[in-house]
Amino acid sequence: MEGLNHGSERRKYPRFSLDLPVEYRVTSAPNGLGALVINASESGLLVYSVKEIPVGTRLNIAVMFPKEYQFANFEVLAEVVWKDIQWEENWEGYQLGLKFINILEEDYNKLKQLLIDGHEI
Repeated sequence: MEGLNHGSERRKYPRFSLDLPVEYRVTSAPNGLGALVINASESGLLVYSVKEIPVGTRLNIAVMFPKEYQFANFEVLAEVVWKDIQWEENWEGYQLGLKFINILEEDYNKLKQLLIDGHEI
C-alpha cells in the first residue's frame, strides 16, 4: 500500500498519534522492558522509554492495544534510527525513532487498522 506524500514532507507514510503500551526486548537480551508508543506510521514508531538504547540497536517489539473487551498485540522487529532526551513534568527519558525491519503480514494488517482508527498528525 502506498502512503500519502504531503508536499515537502520527507516521510513516505503519514504519522498517526497513538498512546499505547509496548514491550520491547533487545534481540540478544532475555528480559523485556516497557515503553509507550506516541505515534506510528506504516514504517516505524516514535516511542518514549526510560532506558537509553543506542542507535542501531535492533528490538523485538510487541505493541498492545484494546480489541473489543480484551488486549491484542502486533509484533515487529525494528531498529533504533535516532534518539533524543525527553523531559516532561516529573519525568525524564528518551524519545526513540524506530524503523521497521520485519513485520508479518498479519501484524502489518493489525497496524494498518490501528492507524485507520488513530489521528493523523
